Amino acid sequence: MQLTDDVLFGYMWERPQLSKRDRSLITCTALVALGMTDQMASHFPRALMNGVTKEELIEMITHMAFYAGWPNAVTAALKAGELQAA
Repeated sequence: MQLTDDVLFGYMWERPQLSKRDRSLITCTALVALGMTDQMASHFPRALMNGVTKEELIEMITHMAFYAGWPNAVTAALKAGELQAA
């Protein structure tokens, strides 16, 4: 956890070459592609806090259906819906 806090969120997320918004969209895209639903639970809300809109998140999931597979996109859409309902 210390590496996650110090290196990932402390160093990588603070690098100025990409905005936090862009990093969030990239991260969420990777999570959809890999089918990492547990991580989506924390990164989808973080993406919204970092300026990614709900519509952009949905569009990214839709777009990824054709690159990462329909099942991964459906699972991500369901997870996004669960988080929105909570």
